[in-house]
Amino acid sequence: MSRKCMVSGAVPGFGHSISHSHVRSKRRFDVNVQKRRYWVPSLGRTVRLTVSARGIRTIDKRGIDVVVAELRARGVKL
Repeated sequence: MSRKCMVSGAVPGFGHSISHSHVRSKRRFDVNVQKRRYWVPSLGRTVRLTVSARGIRTIDKRGIDVVVAELRARGVKL
């Protein structure tokens, strides 16, 4: 599973871990993504989305029908 949100497009960030001795090593800041199932009344079925915490809030605010319509317009297969 790629660590990318289907709704917001959030992807991992990269940076450094800095130890006590100030040695820097590369690290990755992963996105908090989860697989969620949503009932979409306009499609008459459930869809499984990989969404971040911010993506879940977006769906709660705007509605699943609007978000799914935008995903389909972008060409995302659901």
